[in-house]
Amino acid sequence: MADIISIRQKSNSRIKASTGERIIQVLIYVIAGFIGIITVLPFLYVLGGSFATERELTEKAFFIIPTEFSINAYQYIIKTGEVFKGLGNSMFLTVAGTLVQMFFTTTFAYPLSKTHFKGRNMVLNLVIITMLFSGGMIPTFLWVKQLGLYNSYWALILLGAISPFNMIIVKKFFEDLPGELDEAARIDGANDLEVFYKIAIPLSKPVIASISLFYAVGHWNDYFNAMIYLNDPNKETVQIVLRRIVLLTGKIQAEMMDYNSFGVPPDKAVKMAATVVATVPILVIYPFVQKYFAQGVMVGAVKG
Repeated sequence: MADIISIRQKSNSRIKASTGERIIQVLIYVIAGFIGIITVLPFLYVLGGSFATERELTEKAFFIIPTEFSINAYQYIIKTGEVFKGLGNSMFLTVAGTLVQMFFTTTFAYPLSKTHFKGRNMVLNLVIITMLFSGGMIPTFLWVKQLGLYNSYWALILLGAISPFNMIIVKKFFEDLPGELDEAARIDGANDLEVFYKIAIPLSKPVIASISLFYAVGHWNDYFNAMIYLNDPNKETVQIVLRRIVLLTGKIQAEMMDYNSFGVPPDKAVKMAATVVATVPILVIYPFVQKYFAQGVMVGAVKG
């Protein structure tokens, strides 16, 4: 009888524990959903505001769906063409910069992941030092001009050819790859380059996709370096164009006097429409790397 009672008590405790776990899971989902909504709401406001009228943007502090739709802001952006020219420049810079950065990052991280590499610790310490100290903006600007890279996309690409933090993450991923694969490849006659390109790189798709996304977002959002090192309007990135629209939209009213057939777009709507146009392309990339992203962001985590 006592055994039966103890079994019932254990089963009841298990039911209570499972119920408590379910409550905690529900709370986690509610909190995560609330945070997700807070994160998405500003973008929805910008998207809705880009189709709104001047009166609605002035009278309402926040809304998602405008009561009266207007595409005047997008018509203004299409007519000027500056944003789309900036989009083309940013796309080229993002693709080229990401390819260059991933090439140098992977080729630098792979040797450092090998314990038999002589001078490995010294090189790694030098890399870590660059995370703490830098030459400064003015010396870097003078160095760029001295090398003839001023007003060139190479100034934006080569300055950040390697991110020390991302390189260390990739190095950690290479270290976790099974060493038996290297030994088997060398038995088959493969050299270091063949092991790197035919074994290490194909097995590193999660970390390569994740770090590539970080690099691409960094290039796409970068406006400070482009503002300093580019002075040709034809080379301006979309972020520079967006910055000019945000800061100088007061000129829209004067520029749009001949635009009465469509109506003069509100200043805020033009800002929001330019923001949407500049944001959507980088958001489109995420679904293609999402399946690798969850694996890649866990690289370097503490293992039990």
